[in-house]
Amino acid sequence: MERVKTGIPGLDEILDGGLPKGTNVLITGGTGTGKSIFCSQFLYKGVEDYNQNGVFVTLEERAEDLRREMLKFGWDFAKYEKENRLGIIDGTSTKLRKRTVKEKYSLIGLDIDALIIEINRICREINAERVVIDSIPSLGLNLDSEKEIRRSVYRLATLLLEIGVTSFVTTETLGEGFSRYGVEEFVSRGVIKLDIVEKENKFVRTIYVRKMRETNFTMEKYPFGIESDGIKIYTRGEVF
Repeated sequence: MERVKTGIPGLDEILDGGLPKGTNVLITGGTGTGKSIFCSQFLYKGVEDYNQNGVFVTLEERAEDLRREMLKFGWDFAKYEKENRLGIIDGTSTKLRKRTVKEKYSLIGLDIDALIIEINRICREINAERVVIDSIPSLGLNLDSEKEIRRSVYRLATLLLEIGVTSFVTTETLGEGFSRYGVEEFVSRGVIKLDIVEKENKFVRTIYVRKMRETNFTMEKYPFGIESDGIKIYTRGEVF
């Protein structure tokens, strides 16, 4: 099994050397758990450290906000966009029903077929090997029923596998569950949950791998921190 290094310190150790190449992984967790940073690090480090181009589909925040926020970790997305090594599809403009003129890649209306075609086209254009979609609940805002949402999630997951990219897709958790619509974890080949737990009168971010096909892993919870250069998982420290 060929492995893909994640660029997130500690994660490859948990995953028996990295992600299976070409797999699709659901990154799930509540608000403020670090999902967008986690995915951005995976994408940016793929370009910077492993020569693997990437596509980021942002459905929650504008592309310009994403670029600015990630600069605090030293991740210059714009630099690699100019080199055609990284592409950002701005899906936030779908809420306004008009294209974001200043963005190279953007969507008018969140039609699932249009999104699938655009992802595939840009992956071919820049030879991308990594894809991030952030996030599934934003897709649901433009669909009429949960049945339609589930069908769309399945189609996205199938496409990502067919085009052979290694991908992260985010979703929000409700309560103790693993997804918003109860289907995301079943159509993904891997599930990684980020959480915030209270430990001795303080809150600690934790991570554990719930599912990962073709990979040996433990289901232990590990603490992680968001530091000046990104996320670091403390695999040698306390396990919850």
